[in-house]
Amino acid sequence: MIVNEKIRAREVRVISVGGEQLGVKNRAEALRLAEQAHLDLVLVSPNAKPPVARIMDYGKYRFELQKKDREARKKQKTVSIKEVRLSPTIEKNDFDTKLKNARKFLEKGAKVKVSIRFRGRAITHKEIGRDVLEKMAQATQDVATVITHPKMDGRSMFLMLAPITDKKKK
Repeated sequence: MIVNEKIRAREVRVISVGGEQLGVKNRAEALRLAEQAHLDLVLVSPNAKPPVARIMDYGKYRFELQKKDREARKKQKTVSIKEVRLSPTIEKNDFDTKLKNARKFLEKGAKVKVSIRFRGRAITHKEIGRDVLEKMAQATQDVATVITHPKMDGRSMFLMLAPITDKKKK
């Protein structure tokens, strides 16, 4: 924001501390009004004809903006993505172990990417990998929703799962 002497416009529309318009004043007179109030003249709308300047405590205004920004950051929720890798010919016990890990990640609130890497000629039987991913989605149905259904990406196929929130459960 442009403040006090940095304002280059010859005339500005001045708004007082209370929000009432004081009219169009030349720059020197507007600065004098701000000085008398022991406040700053801040250009709030530089592209208007004439530009709009407000008399306010600029330091306090910046502090309030920073405070709102901090509050917004506190309320943000970061979502991490965990990956569980399977193979198309996975055995039941290995599948159960991977399923247990996926459930643990989902319960902690992380998204889970379940991927299958096809090696060699296994890529000719994509349906086997798709069945394994569908089985994983079915097994985590009570704690997760499917974001991305099984799809190929090069030599691997993946599926994205997101934890069910309290809102979705209702």
